[in-house]
Amino acid sequence: MKPQETRGTVSLEPRTQREQLAAFLREQGIARLAEIRRAGITAATVSRLERDGIVTRLGRGLYQLADAAPEGNHTFAEAVKRVPKGVICLVSALAFHGITDQLPRRIWIAIGSKDWKPQIDYPPLRIVRFADKFLRDGVETHDIEGVPVPIFGVAKTIADVFRHRRSVGIDVAIPALKEALRQRKATPSEISVCAMRTGVWNSLRPYLEALTTGD
Repeated sequence: MKPQETRGTVSLEPRTQREQLAAFLREQGIARLAEIRRAGITAATVSRLERDGIVTRLGRGLYQLADAAPEGNHTFAEAVKRVPKGVICLVSALAFHGITDQLPRRIWIAIGSKDWKPQIDYPPLRIVRFADKFLRDGVETHDIEGVPVPIFGVAKTIADVFRHRRSVGIDVAIPALKEALRQRKATPSEISVCAMRTGVWNSLRPYLEALTTGD
C-alpha cells in the first residue's frame, strides 16, 4: 500500500516560494535580502510579496512581514541586521536597561577599531569604535522580534559611559550609575570589576563610594 502524502497535519508537499518566505520571516523576524536568498528564496518572490503587501521593506535590503507587531526596541533589531558585528552600547544600552531618562535620537552601536563603518540611511546610528578587548566583554544577547541582539550588560555599560563621558556626558553617567544601584540591576562589585577591566576605576570610584557609603 502506497504511503499517504500527508500524515496528520504535516504535509509532505514542497512549500511554494511564497510560503517559504513567509515562514522564514516569521522565524527570523527581520532578515536581509542576502539571508533570504541563501535560504533558497528568490529576490523576485520578495518583490512580489512586497507588492502584495505581505512583506514590508524596512530599508534597502531589509525585510519583515507586514503584519509583524513591532516591539519598543524594534530599531535595535534593525540596527544589528545592518551592522552584524555591532553591539548596542552607551546611551542606547542605558535606555534598553531602563536606567536613564535619555531618549537618544540615534542608536549608539559599537564596532571594532578596524571594522568597516556602515553608511546607511535608516535607522539613524551613532557609531562608536571600541578596542577589541572591550567589544566582546560584558555582552548579553536579547531576543527582539526573533532577532538575537547583542547589548552590553548593565555593569559594563556603566563602566563604558564613564570611559566615554566626554561624548556621553558626566551628567548622564552619574544618574545612570545611581539608578542601576537603586534598581539593583548591578551590584557595586560587578560595576567595580567592569570599571577596573575598562581602565576607568579611578574616575568611577569616588561616585560609587559616595553612593554606597552606609549601605
